[in-house]
Amino acid sequence: MKRKLISAIGVAGMMISLAACGGDNGDGGGKAGADGYAGQTLTVWVMDGSSPDQWQKDVAAAFEKKTKAKVKFQVQQWNGIQQKLTTALSEDNPPDVFEIGNTQTPAYAKTGGLADLGDLKTEIGGEWTSSLNESSIFEGKQYAAPWYFANRVVLYNKKIWADAGIKDTPKTRDEFYADLKQIGDKTDAEPLYLPGQNWYHFVGLTIGEGVQLVKQQDGKYVSNLADPKVASAMQTYKKFQALSKAPKDKDEATPQQAEVFGKGNVGAFIGMGWEAGIAIKANPKIEKEIGYFTIPGATADKPEGVFLGGSNLSVAAGSKKQALAKEFLRIALSDKYEGELAKINGVIPNKESLQSNLQGNAVAEAAAPAAAGGGTTPLIPEWAAVENAPNPVKTYMTAVLNGKSPAAAAKQVEAELNKRLAQQQ
Repeated sequence: MKRKLISAIGVAGMMISLAACGGDNGDGGGKAGADGYAGQTLTVWVMDGSSPDQWQKDVAAAFEKKTKAKVKFQVQQWNGIQQKLTTALSEDNPPDVFEIGNTQTPAYAKTGGLADLGDLKTEIGGEWTSSLNESSIFEGKQYAAPWYFANRVVLYNKKIWADAGIKDTPKTRDEFYADLKQIGDKTDAEPLYLPGQNWYHFVGLTIGEGVQLVKQQDGKYVSNLADPKVASAMQTYKKFQALSKAPKDKDEATPQQAEVFGKGNVGAFIGMGWEAGIAIKANPKIEKEIGYFTIPGATADKPEGVFLGGSNLSVAAGSKKQALAKEFLRIALSDKYEGELAKINGVIPNKESLQSNLQGNAVAEAAAPAAAGGGTTPLIPEWAAVENAPNPVKTYMTAVLNGKSPAAAAKQVEAELNKRLAQQQ
Protein backbone atom coordinates (compact mmCIF):
# COMPACT_ATOMS: atom_id res chain seq x y z
CA MET A 1 0.00 0.00 0.00
CA LYS A 2 0.97 3.63 -0.27
CA ARG A 3 3.33 4.41 2.58
CA LYS A 4 5.99 6.99 3.34
CA LEU A 5 8.97 6.13 1.18
CA ILE A 6 12.64 6.30 1.95
CA SER A 7 14.91 7.36 -0.87
CA ALA A 8 15.99 4.92 -3.52
CA ILE A 9 19.61 5.59 -2.65
CA GLY A 10 18.90 4.62 0.94
CA VAL A 11 17.22 1.40 -0.14
CA ALA A 12 20.11 0.46 -2.37
CA GLY A 13 22.73 1.30 0.24
CA MET A 14 21.11 -0.59 3.09
CA MET A 15 20.17 -3.60 1.00
CA ILE A 16 23.39 -4.16 -0.90
CA SER A 17 24.44 -7.08 1.28
CA LEU A 18 21.22 -9.05 0.91
CA ALA A 19 22.22 -11.00 -2.17
CA ALA A 20 25.12 -12.53 -0.26
CA CYS A 21 23.06 -13.74 2.68
CA GLY A 22 20.58 -16.05 0.98
CA GLY A 23 19.85 -19.19 2.95
CA ASP A 24 19.66 -22.71 1.64
CA ASN A 25 16.51 -24.08 0.06
CA GLY A 26 16.10 -26.69 2.73
CA ASP A 27 13.67 -26.94 5.55
CA GLY A 28 15.83 -26.23 8.54
CA GLY A 29 16.22 -29.89 9.38
CA GLY A 30 12.53 -30.72 9.30
CA LYS A 31 10.84 -33.02 6.85
CA ALA A 32 7.33 -32.86 5.50
CA GLY A 33 4.90 -35.21 7.19
CA ALA A 34 2.81 -35.57 10.29
CA ASP A 35 5.65 -34.70 12.68
CA GLY A 36 8.31 -33.46 10.29
CA TYR A 37 8.43 -29.93 11.67
CA ALA A 38 7.66 -30.68 15.31
CA GLY A 39 9.40 -28.31 17.70
CA GLN A 40 10.04 -25.57 15.15
CA THR A 41 8.66 -22.03 15.27
CA LEU A 42 8.07 -19.94 12.16
CA THR A 43 8.38 -16.15 12.52
CA VAL A 44 5.91 -14.12 10.48
CA TRP A 45 5.92 -10.32 10.28
CA VAL A 46 2.54 -8.73 9.55
CA MET A 47 1.75 -5.05 9.45
CA ASP A 48 -0.48 -3.27 11.94
CA GLY A 49 -4.11 -3.62 10.88
CA SER A 50 -3.49 -6.17 8.14
CA SER A 51 -4.49 -9.41 9.83
CA PRO A 52 -7.23 -9.58 12.48
CA ASP A 53 -6.61 -11.50 15.69
CA GLN A 54 -9.21 -14.11 14.73
CA TRP A 55 -7.52 -14.71 11.37
CA GLN A 56 -4.13 -15.14 13.04
CA LYS A 57 -5.63 -17.56 15.57
CA ASP A 58 -7.35 -19.65 12.89
CA VAL A 59 -4.31 -19.78 10.58
CA ALA A 60 -1.99 -20.66 13.48
CA ALA A 61 -4.26 -23.53 14.52
CA ALA A 62 -4.43 -24.92 10.98
CA PHE A 63 -0.67 -24.54 10.57
CA GLU A 64 0.09 -26.35 13.83
CA LYS A 65 -2.37 -29.14 12.99
CA LYS A 66 -0.74 -29.72 9.60
CA THR A 67 2.95 -29.29 10.46
CA LYS A 68 3.17 -29.77 14.26
CA ALA A 69 5.16 -26.51 14.21
CA LYS A 70 4.14 -23.19 15.75
CA VAL A 71 3.86 -19.78 14.14
CA LYS A 72 4.83 -16.57 15.89
CA PHE A 73 3.13 -13.48 14.46
CA GLN A 74 4.98 -10.22 15.08
CA VAL A 75 2.99 -7.08 14.29
CA GLN A 76 5.04 -4.27 12.73
CA GLN A 77 4.32 -0.57 12.26
CA TRP A 78 4.37 0.91 8.75
CA ASN A 79 6.37 3.91 9.89
CA GLY A 80 10.03 2.98 9.41
CA ILE A 81 9.32 -0.55 8.22
CA GLN A 82 11.50 -0.36 5.11
CA GLN A 83 14.65 0.35 7.07
CA LYS A 84 13.73 -2.22 9.72
CA LEU A 85 13.01 -4.91 7.14
CA THR A 86 16.14 -4.08 5.15
CA THR A 87 18.25 -4.55 8.27
CA ALA A 88 16.46 -7.75 9.28
CA LEU A 89 16.92 -9.34 5.85
CA SER A 90 20.66 -8.70 5.96
CA GLU A 91 21.09 -10.52 9.28
CA ASP A 92 21.49 -14.23 10.06
CA ASN A 93 18.03 -14.68 11.54
CA PRO A 94 15.50 -12.77 9.42
CA PRO A 95 11.73 -13.20 9.70
CA ASP A 96 10.82 -16.30 7.74
CA VAL A 97 7.70 -14.83 6.16
CA PHE A 98 6.82 -11.16 5.97
CA GLU A 99 4.28 -8.76 4.56
CA ILE A 100 5.60 -6.26 2.05
CA GLY A 101 3.91 -3.37 0.25
CA ASN A 102 3.13 -4.35 -3.34
CA THR A 103 4.88 -1.40 -4.99
CA GLN A 104 8.02 -1.96 -2.89
CA THR A 105 8.38 -5.66 -3.74
CA PRO A 106 10.58 -5.10 -6.84
CA ALA A 107 13.16 -3.12 -4.88
CA TYR A 108 13.65 -5.98 -2.41
CA ALA A 109 13.58 -8.62 -5.15
CA LYS A 110 16.33 -6.82 -7.06
CA THR A 111 18.74 -7.11 -4.14
CA GLY A 112 18.27 -10.85 -3.68
CA GLY A 113 16.49 -10.58 -0.33
CA LEU A 114 13.42 -12.55 -1.42
CA ALA A 115 13.14 -16.27 -2.09
CA ASP A 116 11.90 -17.50 -5.46
CA LEU A 117 8.32 -18.74 -5.06
CA GLY A 118 7.84 -19.98 -8.60
CA ASP A 119 7.02 -23.51 -7.44
CA LEU A 120 4.36 -22.19 -5.07
CA LYS A 121 2.81 -20.10 -7.85
CA THR A 122 2.56 -23.20 -10.03
CA GLU A 123 0.98 -25.17 -7.20
CA ILE A 124 -1.58 -22.76 -5.74
CA GLY A 125 -1.52 -19.56 -7.80
CA GLY A 126 -3.26 -20.60 -10.98
CA GLU A 127 -6.32 -18.46 -10.23
CA TRP A 128 -4.57 -15.42 -8.75
CA THR A 129 -5.94 -12.29 -10.43
CA SER A 130 -3.23 -11.27 -12.88
CA SER A 131 -3.43 -7.55 -12.08
CA LEU A 132 -2.95 -8.33 -8.39
CA ASN A 133 -0.08 -10.74 -8.97
CA GLU A 134 1.87 -8.40 -11.24
CA SER A 135 3.73 -6.71 -8.38
CA SER A 136 4.96 -10.08 -7.08
CA ILE A 137 6.95 -10.72 -10.27
CA PHE A 138 10.37 -9.25 -10.96
CA GLU A 139 12.35 -9.97 -14.10
CA GLY A 140 10.07 -12.89 -14.87
CA LYS A 141 10.36 -14.63 -11.51
CA GLN A 142 7.81 -14.97 -8.69
CA TYR A 143 9.31 -13.35 -5.59
CA ALA A 144 6.13 -12.92 -3.54
CA ALA A 145 2.50 -13.96 -3.40
CA PRO A 146 -0.42 -11.52 -3.69
CA TRP A 147 -2.29 -11.22 -0.40
CA TYR A 148 -4.86 -8.39 -0.18
CA PHE A 149 -5.65 -5.13 -1.95
CA ALA A 150 -7.79 -1.99 -1.91
CA ASN A 151 -8.61 0.71 -4.42
CA ARG A 152 -10.47 3.98 -4.69
CA VAL A 153 -14.22 4.35 -5.08
CA VAL A 154 -16.67 7.23 -5.32
CA LEU A 155 -18.06 8.26 -1.95
CA TYR A 156 -21.20 10.33 -2.42
CA ASN A 157 -23.80 12.21 -0.39
CA LYS A 158 -27.11 10.44 -1.08
CA LYS A 159 -29.20 13.41 0.09
CA ILE A 160 -27.48 15.85 -2.26
CA TRP A 161 -27.88 13.47 -5.20
CA ALA A 162 -31.57 13.02 -4.37
CA ASP A 163 -32.05 16.78 -4.06
CA ALA A 164 -30.60 17.11 -7.56
CA GLY A 165 -33.15 14.61 -8.86
CA ILE A 166 -30.65 11.82 -9.52
CA LYS A 167 -32.16 8.39 -8.87
CA ASP A 168 -29.46 5.96 -9.99
CA THR A 169 -25.68 5.92 -9.68
CA PRO A 170 -23.81 6.44 -12.98
CA LYS A 171 -22.41 3.56 -15.02
CA THR A 172 -20.18 5.51 -17.42
CA ARG A 173 -17.74 8.39 -17.15
CA ASP A 174 -20.05 10.66 -19.20
CA GLU A 175 -23.02 9.82 -16.96
CA PHE A 176 -20.89 10.58 -13.90
CA TYR A 177 -19.91 13.97 -15.30
CA ALA A 178 -23.53 14.75 -16.26
CA ASP A 179 -24.75 13.86 -12.77
CA LEU A 180 -22.15 16.11 -11.18
CA LYS A 181 -23.12 18.95 -13.50
CA GLN A 182 -26.75 18.43 -12.50
CA ILE A 183 -25.80 18.72 -8.84
CA GLY A 184 -24.07 22.01 -9.62
CA ASP A 185 -27.08 23.30 -11.56
CA LYS A 186 -29.84 22.22 -9.18
CA THR A 187 -28.31 22.48 -5.70
CA ASP A 188 -26.00 24.77 -3.75
CA ALA A 189 -23.53 21.95 -3.17
CA GLU A 190 -20.05 21.62 -4.63
CA PRO A 191 -20.52 18.75 -7.11
CA LEU A 192 -17.16 17.07 -6.58
CA TYR A 193 -14.24 17.67 -4.27
CA LEU A 194 -11.15 16.81 -6.30
CA PRO A 195 -7.84 18.45 -5.31
CA GLY A 196 -5.36 19.10 -8.08
CA GLN A 197 -2.82 16.59 -6.82
CA ASN A 198 -4.88 13.48 -6.03
CA TRP A 199 -2.22 11.74 -8.05
CA TYR A 200 -3.14 8.15 -7.25
CA HIS A 201 -6.47 8.77 -8.96
CA PHE A 202 -4.54 10.21 -11.90
CA VAL A 203 -2.41 7.05 -11.96
CA GLY A 204 -5.66 5.12 -12.18
CA LEU A 205 -6.70 7.16 -15.21
CA THR A 206 -3.39 6.39 -16.94
CA ILE A 207 -3.89 2.69 -16.15
CA GLY A 208 -7.29 2.97 -17.81
CA GLU A 209 -5.58 4.45 -20.87
CA GLY A 210 -3.16 1.51 -20.92
CA VAL A 211 -0.03 3.61 -20.43
CA GLN A 212 2.78 3.85 -17.86
CA LEU A 213 4.37 7.02 -16.50
CA VAL A 214 7.84 5.78 -17.54
CA LYS A 215 9.30 4.05 -20.58
CA GLN A 216 12.57 2.40 -21.48
CA GLN A 217 14.94 4.29 -23.69
CA ASP A 218 18.49 3.17 -24.47
CA GLY A 219 18.32 0.68 -21.62
CA LYS A 220 17.19 3.26 -19.05
CA TYR A 221 13.86 4.25 -17.59
CA VAL A 222 12.83 7.79 -18.47
CA SER A 223 9.74 9.97 -18.24
CA ASN A 224 6.76 9.03 -20.38
CA LEU A 225 4.61 11.99 -19.36
CA ALA A 226 4.72 13.32 -22.92
CA ASP A 227 2.84 10.27 -24.22
CA PRO A 228 -0.52 11.27 -25.78
CA LYS A 229 -2.32 8.67 -23.63
CA VAL A 230 -0.94 10.27 -20.46
CA ALA A 231 -2.14 13.62 -21.79
CA SER A 232 -5.59 12.10 -22.41
CA ALA A 233 -5.74 10.86 -18.81
CA MET A 234 -4.75 14.29 -17.55
CA GLN A 235 -7.40 15.98 -19.67
CA THR A 236 -10.04 13.69 -18.14
CA TYR A 237 -8.75 14.64 -14.69
CA LYS A 238 -8.85 18.34 -15.61
CA LYS A 239 -12.44 18.09 -16.89
CA PHE A 240 -13.67 16.70 -13.57
CA GLN A 241 -11.43 18.91 -11.44
CA ALA A 242 -13.02 21.96 -13.03
CA LEU A 243 -16.21 21.05 -11.15
CA SER A 244 -14.39 21.36 -7.84
CA LYS A 245 -13.42 24.28 -5.64
CA ALA A 246 -10.47 22.32 -4.25
CA PRO A 247 -6.98 23.84 -4.54
CA LYS A 248 -5.06 22.88 -7.67
CA ASP A 249 -1.71 22.70 -5.89
CA LYS A 250 -2.65 20.43 -2.94
CA ASP A 251 -3.30 16.72 -2.54
CA GLU A 252 -6.20 14.92 -0.86
CA ALA A 253 -4.65 15.30 2.60
CA THR A 254 -4.30 19.11 2.49
CA PRO A 255 -6.96 19.72 3.61
CA GLN A 256 -8.21 16.22 4.34
CA GLN A 257 -10.80 15.65 1.63
CA ALA A 258 -13.00 13.47 3.82
CA GLU A 259 -13.31 16.25 6.37
CA VAL A 260 -14.39 18.65 3.62
CA PHE A 261 -16.96 16.10 2.46
CA GLY A 262 -18.08 15.60 6.05
CA LYS A 263 -19.34 19.18 6.24
CA GLY A 264 -22.29 18.02 4.14
CA ASN A 265 -22.08 20.36 1.17
CA VAL A 266 -20.11 18.21 -1.31
CA GLY A 267 -21.77 15.82 -3.72
CA ALA A 268 -18.92 13.31 -3.98
CA PHE A 269 -15.21 12.66 -3.74
CA ILE A 270 -12.86 9.93 -4.94
CA GLY A 271 -11.06 8.14 -2.16
CA MET A 272 -10.50 5.00 -0.12
CA GLY A 273 -13.51 3.51 1.62
CA TRP A 274 -12.00 4.00 5.06
CA GLU A 275 -12.08 7.76 4.50
CA ALA A 276 -15.79 7.60 5.29
CA GLY A 277 -14.77 7.12 8.91
CA ILE A 278 -12.90 10.43 8.81
CA ALA A 279 -15.97 12.19 7.44
CA ILE A 280 -18.19 10.63 10.10
CA LYS A 281 -15.79 11.61 12.86
CA ALA A 282 -15.87 15.20 11.59
CA ASN A 283 -19.68 15.13 11.38
CA PRO A 284 -21.50 12.08 12.82
CA LYS A 285 -24.79 13.20 11.24
CA ILE A 286 -23.47 12.47 7.76
CA GLU A 287 -23.11 8.73 8.33
CA LYS A 288 -26.58 7.85 7.07
CA GLU A 289 -26.04 9.90 3.90
CA ILE A 290 -22.84 8.25 2.65
CA GLY A 291 -23.03 5.87 -0.29
CA TYR A 292 -20.43 4.24 -2.51
CA PHE A 293 -20.10 3.24 -6.15
CA THR A 294 -17.40 2.02 -8.52
CA ILE A 295 -15.59 4.79 -10.40
CA PRO A 296 -17.28 4.66 -13.83
CA GLY A 297 -15.17 4.09 -16.92
CA ALA A 298 -15.56 5.17 -20.54
CA THR A 299 -18.05 2.35 -21.14
CA ALA A 300 -20.51 0.65 -18.82
CA ASP A 301 -18.84 -2.75 -19.14
CA LYS A 302 -15.44 -1.61 -17.86
CA PRO A 303 -14.86 0.44 -14.68
CA GLU A 304 -12.33 3.25 -14.57
CA GLY A 305 -8.72 2.25 -14.10
CA VAL A 306 -7.64 2.34 -10.46
CA PHE A 307 -4.43 2.23 -8.49
CA LEU A 308 -4.24 -1.02 -6.55
CA GLY A 309 -2.68 -0.54 -3.16
CA GLY A 310 -1.99 -3.69 -1.23
CA SER A 311 0.41 -6.16 0.29
CA ASN A 312 2.22 -9.30 -0.77
CA LEU A 313 3.66 -12.11 1.33
CA SER A 314 7.30 -13.06 0.82
CA VAL A 315 9.80 -15.56 2.20
CA ALA A 316 13.24 -14.31 3.20
CA ALA A 317 16.02 -15.70 1.02
CA GLY A 318 18.05 -16.00 4.22
CA SER A 319 15.43 -18.05 6.08
CA LYS A 320 16.59 -21.51 7.11
CA LYS A 321 12.97 -22.67 7.16
CA GLN A 322 11.90 -22.06 3.59
CA ALA A 323 9.96 -25.29 3.14
CA LEU A 324 8.08 -24.64 6.39
CA ALA A 325 7.48 -21.05 5.26
CA LYS A 326 5.85 -22.34 2.10
CA GLU A 327 3.63 -24.61 4.19
CA PHE A 328 2.47 -21.47 5.98
CA LEU A 329 1.75 -19.72 2.68
CA ARG A 330 -0.24 -22.69 1.42
CA ILE A 331 -2.53 -22.31 4.43
CA ALA A 332 -2.65 -18.50 4.69
CA LEU A 333 -3.37 -18.10 0.97
CA SER A 334 -5.86 -20.95 0.76
CA ASP A 335 -9.40 -20.11 -0.28
CA LYS A 336 -10.58 -20.65 3.30
CA TYR A 337 -8.27 -18.17 4.98
CA GLU A 338 -7.90 -15.74 2.09
CA GLY A 339 -11.68 -15.60 2.04
CA GLU A 340 -11.83 -15.12 5.81
CA LEU A 341 -9.43 -12.17 5.61
CA ALA A 342 -11.50 -10.57 2.85
CA LYS A 343 -14.71 -11.01 4.83
CA ILE A 344 -13.37 -9.63 8.11
CA ASN A 345 -11.30 -6.75 6.76
CA GLY A 346 -13.32 -5.93 3.63
CA VAL A 347 -10.23 -6.09 1.40
CA ILE A 348 -9.99 -7.39 -2.16
CA PRO A 349 -8.79 -11.04 -2.13
CA ASN A 350 -6.22 -12.41 -4.56
CA LYS A 351 -8.80 -14.37 -6.58
CA GLU A 352 -11.90 -13.01 -8.25
CA SER A 353 -13.72 -16.19 -7.23
CA LEU A 354 -13.34 -15.17 -3.58
CA GLN A 355 -15.05 -11.78 -3.96
CA SER A 356 -18.31 -13.37 -2.79
CA ASN A 357 -16.86 -12.92 0.71
CA LEU A 358 -17.36 -9.16 0.28
CA GLN A 359 -21.16 -9.35 0.00
CA GLY A 360 -22.83 -7.00 2.45
CA ASN A 361 -19.79 -4.71 2.68
CA ALA A 362 -20.82 -1.65 0.64
CA VAL A 363 -17.32 -0.26 0.25
CA ALA A 364 -15.79 -3.55 -0.80
CA GLU A 365 -18.62 -4.26 -3.22
CA ALA A 366 -17.95 -0.90 -4.87
CA ALA A 367 -14.21 -1.46 -5.04
CA ALA A 368 -14.11 -5.07 -6.25
CA PRO A 369 -15.34 -4.63 -9.85
CA ALA A 370 -12.37 -2.41 -10.72
CA ALA A 371 -9.67 -4.68 -9.29
CA ALA A 372 -9.19 -6.89 -12.34
CA GLY A 373 -8.48 -3.86 -14.53
CA GLY A 374 -6.40 -2.01 -11.97
CA GLY A 375 -2.67 -1.55 -11.75
CA THR A 376 0.13 0.22 -9.89
CA THR A 377 2.82 2.79 -10.32
CA PRO A 378 5.74 1.44 -12.40
CA LEU A 379 6.97 -1.79 -10.79
CA ILE A 380 10.65 -0.94 -10.96
CA PRO A 381 13.11 -0.25 -8.12
CA GLU A 382 13.93 3.09 -9.72
CA TRP A 383 10.43 4.39 -9.04
CA ALA A 384 10.88 4.82 -5.27
CA ALA A 385 12.75 8.11 -5.59
CA VAL A 386 10.03 9.62 -7.78
CA GLU A 387 7.51 9.71 -4.95
CA ASN A 388 9.72 11.74 -2.64
CA ALA A 389 8.56 15.32 -2.15
CA PRO A 390 8.27 17.39 -4.21
CA ASN A 391 6.75 14.71 -6.44
CA PRO A 392 7.27 15.78 -10.08
CA VAL A 393 4.06 14.03 -11.16
CA LYS A 394 2.12 16.31 -8.81
CA THR A 395 3.96 19.31 -10.26
CA TYR A 396 2.94 18.17 -13.75
CA MET A 397 -0.71 17.89 -12.73
CA THR A 398 -0.87 21.35 -11.19
CA ALA A 399 0.82 22.88 -14.23
CA VAL A 400 -1.83 21.42 -16.54
CA LEU A 401 -4.67 22.51 -14.26
CA ASN A 402 -3.23 26.03 -14.24
CA GLY A 403 -3.34 26.26 -18.02
CA LYS A 404 -0.20 24.68 -19.43
CA SER A 405 -0.61 22.14 -22.18
CA PRO A 406 0.13 18.54 -21.14
CA ALA A 407 3.15 18.60 -23.47
CA ALA A 408 4.57 21.78 -21.92
CA ALA A 409 3.92 20.51 -18.39
CA ALA A 410 5.64 17.20 -19.20
CA LYS A 411 8.68 19.08 -20.52
CA GLN A 412 8.75 21.21 -17.36
CA VAL A 413 9.28 18.22 -15.05
CA GLU A 414 11.06 15.81 -17.39
CA ALA A 415 14.61 16.59 -16.28
CA GLU A 416 13.79 16.15 -12.58
CA LEU A 417 11.84 12.96 -13.18
CA ASN A 418 14.68 11.48 -15.25
CA LYS A 419 17.22 12.48 -12.61
CA ARG A 420 15.30 10.56 -9.97
CA LEU A 421 14.83 7.53 -12.20
CA ALA A 422 18.60 7.44 -12.76
CA GLN A 423 19.45 7.18 -9.06
CA GLN A 424 19.41 3.36 -9.02
CA GLN A 425 20.59 2.75 -12.57
